[in-house]
Amino acid sequence: MQPVNPALVTVVGIGASGWSELGGTGKSALTGARVVFGSARQLDLLPAEVTAERIAWPSPLMPALPGLLESRRGASVCVLASGDPMLHGIGATIVNQLGAEAVRVLPHPSAASLAAARLGWPLATTEVLSLVTADPAEVHRLINPGRRFLVLSRGAATPAELAARLTAAGHGAARITVLEQLGGPAERLVTGTAATWSEPPGDPLNVVAVECGDGPSVAAVPGLPDDAYRHDGQLTKREVRAVTLAALAPAPGALLWDVGAGAGSIGIEWMRSHPSCRAIAVESDPARCEMIRTNAAALGVPALRVVPGRAPEALAGLPAPGTVFIGGGVTRDGVLDACLAALPAGGRLVANAVTVESEAVLAAGHARLGGELTRVAVSRGAPVGGFTGWRAMMPVTIWTIVR
Repeated sequence: MQPVNPALVTVVGIGASGWSELGGTGKSALTGARVVFGSARQLDLLPAEVTAERIAWPSPLMPALPGLLESRRGASVCVLASGDPMLHGIGATIVNQLGAEAVRVLPHPSAASLAAARLGWPLATTEVLSLVTADPAEVHRLINPGRRFLVLSRGAATPAELAARLTAAGHGAARITVLEQLGGPAERLVTGTAATWSEPPGDPLNVVAVECGDGPSVAAVPGLPDDAYRHDGQLTKREVRAVTLAALAPAPGALLWDVGAGAGSIGIEWMRSHPSCRAIAVESDPARCEMIRTNAAALGVPALRVVPGRAPEALAGLPAPGTVFIGGGVTRDGVLDACLAALPAGGRLVANAVTVESEAVLAAGHARLGGELTRVAVSRGAPVGGFTGWRAMMPVTIWTIVR
């Protein structure tokens, strides 16, 4: 075996079983290290033959991490991580900070892998949500009839919190399995339903497996029902929303500015299109800002950023977008120009208009810069006495331009 460069930081995945199930490479790295970082629980799993200085992570960890690693640079450093360090683990964080060339990762089976093995679930088709870093409201994006998913818990209280969220979402019949201390001598599985969950908090090291049964469904494609949102009437209606999202063309990882966001429906459905999509909702009305936050949490995208304020002033200093949607305020001086100026080459702008004045702004923009103009007119069936007639909604003009 070739000697390891002491300048490398070696991240060693370790399970609840501890030292006994580590491979030879991991054991060799730890016994040869001068410094080992990890949680107090992980450090306690090491035998006396690991003579390195043991440093428990502080809380909070992230602000202190760069300084801790820098202070031991070149000192044969090992970092202990739970399971697979690159699956929602500290390994990815350290690689992002130091670069892949400065880090060696020795993975162990992840908690998700162990849970899937115990349950007989194919991991390739099982979504995994880590609440170690994610907001618990993100689970709402996963809840749908027949869905199965795994949740990496934040602590002992996570199973009860998930049961409450499932029940509130109309999925009280969902089957919950809590898998504690996976792979260790104290491994334990507890099963129940969301609505009847009454188990006391158990071991904080746990994974929660959820099997949704019957219950309300929330479509994965744009065009959610209007009643999926709290709103005061300032809402892009379902049919127009679906057409608008198609024009916006969300791509994984892209950032959207939703300017004049109203109830936040465009930014929310943009983020629901892919877990890595990001959005910033700019809205001048404080009450609507609160509605946007409520709607985003209820629909599983609590990371939607809400910026109170009026464009174009509120746009200053925001991260550069790849796509901009203007749902309100297009007639305000400077809004359209500021949004266009923020876009990179190849960036896309979509603006909707429902008034003659706002439509004139879009027509002028189209005459100056090109792009596509579309008018959407929607009629919904409504009672007319004992019959059904068509009730027309206000037509919407949509301008799409790629820079």
